[in-house]
Amino acid sequence: MSAAVASAGNHDGEQIEKMTRANHHRGLTRRAALQMGLLGAGMAMTPQVLGQTRVTIDEANIRPRPIAIPEFLSDDPRLGAEIAGVVMADLESSGLFRPLDRSAFIERIRDLNVAPRFADWRSVGAEALVVGRVQPLADGRLRTEFRLWDVVLGKPLSGQQFSTVAGNWRRIGHIIADQVYEKLTLEKGYFDTRIVFIDETGAKDRRLKRLAIMDQDGANVRMLSEGRELVLTPRFSPTSQEIAYMLYTREQPRVVLMKLETGAREVVGDFPGMTFAPRFSPDGQKIVMSFQVGSDSSIVEMDLRSRQSRQLTRTAAIDTGPCYAPTGRQIVFESDRDGAQQLYTMESDGSGVRRISYGEGRYSTPVWSPRGDYIAFTKQYAGRFLIGVLKPDGSGERILTEGFHNEGPTWAPNGRVLMFFRDQPGPNGGPRIHSIDLTGYNERLVPTPSFASDPAWSPLLA
Repeated sequence: MSAAVASAGNHDGEQIEKMTRANHHRGLTRRAALQMGLLGAGMAMTPQVLGQTRVTIDEANIRPRPIAIPEFLSDDPRLGAEIAGVVMADLESSGLFRPLDRSAFIERIRDLNVAPRFADWRSVGAEALVVGRVQPLADGRLRTEFRLWDVVLGKPLSGQQFSTVAGNWRRIGHIIADQVYEKLTLEKGYFDTRIVFIDETGAKDRRLKRLAIMDQDGANVRMLSEGRELVLTPRFSPTSQEIAYMLYTREQPRVVLMKLETGAREVVGDFPGMTFAPRFSPDGQKIVMSFQVGSDSSIVEMDLRSRQSRQLTRTAAIDTGPCYAPTGRQIVFESDRDGAQQLYTMESDGSGVRRISYGEGRYSTPVWSPRGDYIAFTKQYAGRFLIGVLKPDGSGERILTEGFHNEGPTWAPNGRVLMFFRDQPGPNGGPRIHSIDLTGYNERLVPTPSFASDPAWSPLLA
């Protein structure tokens, strides 16, 4: 048995332990919004910005900003409360906002077009106010509008109107939360996104693994596979409703592309060995992945249009877990070419290989931030599994969290929040998905219906 096979992933049981070590180290556009029923005309309003306060997200001593979010006005009070609840939960989960208790509110909002009584909102401690209205239309659609007010300055910050099919009501809440987040932090939001992951059910020694997708807050879970074949390491395309993942069939791992709209799938390339750990290029036109023959693993890039491939690394080592920089000009990967797993960068043509990790322990699963400023990783040291970040030149390493078995970081599209999964010990234990921001002080469990692993974050949908 090769060294690659012997060190396969721990949490996947004996079946995965027979596979390559790289299986352990897992390394929608506006058109989609229209397809889901959101009307572009309703999103075309350009709000006037009269006052903003930047929140410095990298600081660990952030004071969450007090914000008031009354239930939205509606002929269907339940629906107005639910959409406002999505907005409230999104903002609170970021750790940057503290929604205020509605029972303390003095003013009752009755008309969105009338300025609120700012003194009443300041007296309950609010610094910002979000108000909205939801109107069910005769054709079954919903029309939703909202206003964001700076209570301190007594000025409007944003306002928009959306029309959508009724089934998209949760998504409207996420889009509003993104607007509020952006106006008050001057950073892009990340709430109107999806997570593709591996749903895990059954006994630990014979767990059923299925591809699944959900909203970033754990809602709207949908299975993408039936569990007849083992699936791992799903990854989103940055430009289309498509994912890449590893399919283990006929005793051979293969990288597969799946179109989310139709469920159609195809194998990427016909290689004589095993292919795994896929990642899309920033333009969605290429995939970089690991390719193993015997005990060695190399990095291979494939052009998805021409289906032409080229080998980027050629060493007697295990090179795996590749990930493009957001510019597409560099790739980070892990390798044991210096005797232990470390992180390396290279140019996208395979030249200029440079080691960037020098701390104690073994580094794996590198993922470049969408902003380009950090690379997230998993680190195994002294029996602990750590999730951390460092700069692309190897400086500034910081550990964000540790646990019994942390693994598989994935970035939110704004580059400020990470998801990962943590395995729990014991015969009845299993992996759960968690999120944490760059401060390391806002770790949260992401709700899923069963055990879940290998999360991958989509781009913003709208």
